[in-house]
Amino acid sequence: MANKMISEIPLPKSIANVFAARNISTAKDALSLTEFELMELLDVGLTEVRSALSQISEIVAPPYQTALSLMEQRFQNEHLGGHFPTGLKGLDAALCGGIPFGVLTELVGPAGIGKTQFCLKLSLLASLPTNCGGLDGRVIYIDVESKFSSRRLLEIGLRSFPEIFQMKEMAQEMAGRIFVLRPSSLSEFTQSLQQIKVSLLQNQVKMLVIDSMAALVSGEHEQGVRRQQTLSWHISFIKSLAEFSRIPVVVTNQVRSQSHDEASQYSFQEYLSCAVQSRDGIVETPTRYDSHLVAALGIHWAHAVTTRLVLEAKSGQRFIKVAKSPISPPLAFPFHITSSGISLLSDEGMELMGPEINSIHCQGHNEIINFRMESLV
Repeated sequence: MANKMISEIPLPKSIANVFAARNISTAKDALSLTEFELMELLDVGLTEVRSALSQISEIVAPPYQTALSLMEQRFQNEHLGGHFPTGLKGLDAALCGGIPFGVLTELVGPAGIGKTQFCLKLSLLASLPTNCGGLDGRVIYIDVESKFSSRRLLEIGLRSFPEIFQMKEMAQEMAGRIFVLRPSSLSEFTQSLQQIKVSLLQNQVKMLVIDSMAALVSGEHEQGVRRQQTLSWHISFIKSLAEFSRIPVVVTNQVRSQSHDEASQYSFQEYLSCAVQSRDGIVETPTRYDSHLVAALGIHWAHAVTTRLVLEAKSGQRFIKVAKSPISPPLAFPFHITSSGISLLSDEGMELMGPEINSIHCQGHNEIINFRMESLV
């Protein structure tokens, strides 16, 4: 609107002619000057200048919205898109229904914590019929690190939905709805994006999973600003896919060590009390801020995701925490991994405070194995 032509704004003809004569052709040109600069340039009085600027501003400024209108828009968007239940009761309640449609949801955590397990369960759920809580559609699963396991997928299905997966034909149909892509590089992934966009329209795709975006980027030789520019394009495109298709898009991310500069920003917090508070009271008060892990991909990526779920381990116990969400407070849920996938140990989330919200812990999670499997990812 800033480039709207002055000639298209219903100003008095006399002042409009003066603007034209002085080569002030757009609203931006007029609003970039002070009142006194315009008085001198147009050779008119302060009253005329203020009146003209008021009219121009009224035309080009975006209309205000009330809290009520924003709430009504949100309900309308949720009706069109909504949320996809994860099957984790406490987490779904915190997220007002589950993984949101039309935006990016990030799963971030150290290797082996359960990100891929979560993605497998979500993919399976999306393929199920609606009467079983699924989306009754296809899933595109971009398996960057070759960690997708069809055997594990079917095991989760058999243990979670035996009435479906004990029937061979139904099990094959559900597994056949999940399309796995394995790009070997970021450039190969880039070439696949347009194809993915077409598939979202033609193949009744109801979910997109990228596991993991960090692995795609880390395989490239570009560094610094050039890498960020490349990543920015992919961020924009993936966000547009989510908005365009109105489906849940889940992307996993890895962790990295803080740089010296990043760590020094938190040095003053070393001896602060970092309370973790439940709904009934304080349950844990660590005396030291001891996490030096942060999400990979940087600040631009962090701003692009709407919901960030951090999977971490503290003192041998795994937690999934809502670290970023527009509709939920920061909460942590203890979980474990069984033959049926991720299960919460409690549906009551512990409220997080201070640096605990964004910290990522990795303490002893490799020792937690709850079922018979060769490897746990």
